[in-house]
Amino acid sequence: MTATNTTKMFGIAEAFGVPARPELTIEGFADESHPMIPRKTEYRFRPGLSGLIAFLGEAAGDAFLLTGPTGSGKTSLVCQIAARLNWPVQSVTCHGRMELSDLIGQFVLKNGTTEFIHGPLAVAMKEGQILILNEIDLMDPSELAGLNDVIEGQPLVIAQHGGEVIRPHPKFRVFATGNSAGAGDTTGLYQGVLRQNLAFLDRFQVINVGYLAAEVEIGVLQKAIPSLPEEIGEKMIAVANEIRRLFLGEGESGAELTVTMSTRTLIRWARLSLTFRGAPQPIAHALEQALTNRADAEQREAIHRIAEDVMGNLWLGV
Repeated sequence: MTATNTTKMFGIAEAFGVPARPELTIEGFADESHPMIPRKTEYRFRPGLSGLIAFLGEAAGDAFLLTGPTGSGKTSLVCQIAARLNWPVQSVTCHGRMELSDLIGQFVLKNGTTEFIHGPLAVAMKEGQILILNEIDLMDPSELAGLNDVIEGQPLVIAQHGGEVIRPHPKFRVFATGNSAGAGDTTGLYQGVLRQNLAFLDRFQVINVGYLAAEVEIGVLQKAIPSLPEEIGEKMIAVANEIRRLFLGEGESGAELTVTMSTRTLIRWARLSLTFRGAPQPIAHALEQALTNRADAEQREAIHRIAEDVMGNLWLGV
């Protein structure tokens, strides 16, 4: 299925639920049925939206890099924008063994014959979709250099498919996410992060996506789980922010935790706490299942000690 050529103007204030003048609009697609349009979920858009909207309106030979700590919502930000604009997305998670051919396409055996299957880059270019390269700083810089001309708007030539030429659709956009800004990981938190080629990075606009502010995150939590008592939600967010602080190395001893709590994990913790209501220490049990069972014993104990200190008597039950 291809993205429809029929476009539609969306009011920014109405589409994204943010303060904006009525005349401010962004062009998206009219067709809501494309299977690659991300599913729309409850979402609170943060500062920085205007930069992404401007890029979607006019890429001007650039790509867009969202950098920030794991779990800060980099990919979901792009996907929720796309969901509201009916913009199909090809999302790929990069890794150290990925090659450019994985993005372009390759021959596969099908019904006894070989057939060329276009990869996510070729499909996005041809159909005017968004390509998201997640964890881009894990990929070999020499492979990523092959994207330089494509980002600048040059056609993609697929030599292995008879020299097929794909000219970029006007709506084709490239986003990337990473835990670093391409300069490698100086914190020691992210194994496998590679320093990227400067010429490649020069083709990106960049924003940093941090964790949600507490006053924003409580609204997200209340929308996701309306039955959660507000006091418990606020204390859970306080616990999450202390875990994040220690993960980011903002404590006295540098990075003290190797796990962190994303908003997704926070919501999981809150939901499980209500599910386990009536059991002994439901909040503690929910925290184990949501996060700390994947931490080592010492860190699990430290996180539970933080939670108990912050939550006080609430730690014993919901």
